[in-house]
Amino acid sequence: MRYLSLDVGNERIGLAVSDESALLVRPLEVVRRGSGPGSFLRIAEIVDELAIGTIVVGLPLLPGGGAGAQVRSTEAYVRGLRKRVGTPIVMWDERNSSSEASDILSHSESSSARRRSRLDAVAAAVILQSYLDAHPGGKPA
Repeated sequence: MRYLSLDVGNERIGLAVSDESALLVRPLEVVRRGSGPGSFLRIAEIVDELAIGTIVVGLPLLPGGGAGAQVRSTEAYVRGLRKRVGTPIVMWDERNSSSEASDILSHSESSSARRRSRLDAVAAAVILQSYLDAHPGGKPA
């Protein structure tokens, strides 16, 4: 079963996908988050094309574990997405995923513009890898 991960921001949504064995993860793309249904439709299209079994959405908790404005924004986005996809959606703590993604890109991308354009998708890959590492074989422990 394949997993899709979302790093939901105010303007962009990073996407990453696992292989069918749920062992390897790769950044997929970055989708614009607008006021219309465009991002929902693109994600639903990817879910269908890649036969996604579960969507893992990064939950941007505050450093102490509390919920701030970004958590509420992400939860609102997930409510909208649930109306458009029947695939199970799980929330996963994403604290530090953006800084880890930035560290990864700083070692692999020479252009700062290229790093910025890929940051959200790489953050989604960090989130998904963290989830899969905590659930070997993709199955909840």
